[in-house]
Parts: sequence; structure tokens; C-alpha cells
Amino acid sequence: MTRKRNVRESLAVLLRALKLPTMVGMYVEAAELAENKGWSVEEYLHHLASHELEARKQRRIERNLKRANLPEGKSLATLKLSKLPAKVRRQLPMLREGAFVERAENVLAFGLPGRGKTHLLCAIAHELVQRGFTAYFAPAYQLVQHLLVAKRELVLEQALRRLDRYDVVLVDDIGYIQQDREEMEVLFTFLSQRYERRSVMITSNLVFSQWDRIFKDPMTTAAAIDRVVHHSIILELTGQSIRNEEATQNNKARATTPAAGKEG
Repeated sequence: MTRKRNVRESLAVLLRALKLPTMVGMYVEAAELAENKGWSVEEYLHHLASHELEARKQRRIERNLKRANLPEGKSLATLKLSKLPAKVRRQLPMLREGAFVERAENVLAFGLPGRGKTHLLCAIAHELVQRGFTAYFAPAYQLVQHLLVAKRELVLEQALRRLDRYDVVLVDDIGYIQQDREEMEVLFTFLSQRYERRSVMITSNLVFSQWDRIFKDPMTTAAAIDRVVHHSIILELTGQSIRNEEATQNNKARATTPAAGKEG
């Protein structure tokens, strides 16, 4: 027993040195299971290695979800699929798989405010991270200001390289930014830099014919649209405002709920 205990203690030290924390936590229990089931040495090692690999995968996903900066609560589980147009519902399974990311294609969600554009693309991004991709969420105005500061500090190239580490960058509400020429230029540089290399996901309440409000200059507008649309999947979210509908339902529910302390 003393020899067995010494071997186990030494094995724990070795596993920690090799940075195998899952094996450290389960190797004793797994050894007892192997003895009871009559596993070979290879089967025992396979059991340990597969659990270590799965635990690393889950830790990596957790880290990537934190880095993704996705708004809390906007996942596939909370997405009201019945409120989405039928065509978008049909496209969703394909988008969740992430083949468009491997092809460096873009996903563009258009629709009036309250139609669920942000929630939809965030849900897709969340699923992509679960499948091993990296993603980053940024409201358009924050992204533009970040790049503008980087340009003024002469580190724009470094800022773009940091963003380039992500397989997908989700730019939210691009239609709300009212830019001057310098701001427009950094946004155009960002889109151009990712063109045919990395995917961009964009939500906008402005259709392409209105993008001159964003880029001001007609030629720059046309060039930006060309880069975004080429190799892209377009999602059109029509119908009534989901946000307004939910607010109406909540107001009705409050109106019909008896006040605290009252009977009947």
C-alpha cells in the first residue's frame, strides 16, 4: 500500500507539472474504475486523456465567451424563433454550423428597430463560439471610436491586428453612427482589412441605398457596400416590432394583476 500511495503521489506531481489538471483530479478514481472493469493500460490512459481534452475544450469555450463581449441573455435559448421570418428560420441552422466563417463570408441583418437583429446575430455568434470559433461583439460607435483613437495614437495597425485574431467581429447598429470623414475612414479601413479574410456580422436599420448617411462620400459608400456584400448572407427581419409587442404584453399583464394586499 505504501508503494502504491507513493506512486500515486508522484504521479500527481508529474501531472501537475505537465499542466493536466483534469487528470490530477480524476486519476485515482479512474484507476479504481479501471481495476473494477478490467481495463488495459491503454484504455485507462484513453479515459484520462479524453476527459482532459474535453475539459480543455470547455475551458477554452468559456474563455472565448468572456472575450466575445456578447450582451448577456441574447442566446439561442432566449431567441423567439416564432417571431422571425420563415426564411430567416430556415437559414439559422446553417449559420449556427459556421461554414460561412470558414469561407470568410459576412452576415448582414437588416430591419427596422425592435425586429430582433442584435439578438439573432448574438445568438449565432454564441453558437459559433460553442463550436470552437472566436467572436467579438462591438457596438458600431464604440468600434469606430476605438479605431479612431488608435489612428490618432499611430497604433491603428496594431488595433486592426488584435481584431484580426477573431474569426468573426459583430458590428452592431452600423446605421446609428453619424460620422465625420476621419471616422468614416477608419470604419472603411476595418471593413477593407477583413475583406475575403475574416467574417463580419453587421446589424443595420438602414438599407444599402441609405448607407451614404454613414460613409458620406458616394465612391466610398459604393466601395464599402461592395466589400461587405461580396460573399455575404443577407437576413431581412420584417414584421412588427418584437420589442413593442413585448412591452404591450407586459403592460397588459401588469394591468390585469391585482395590486399587492388587495383581495380578488
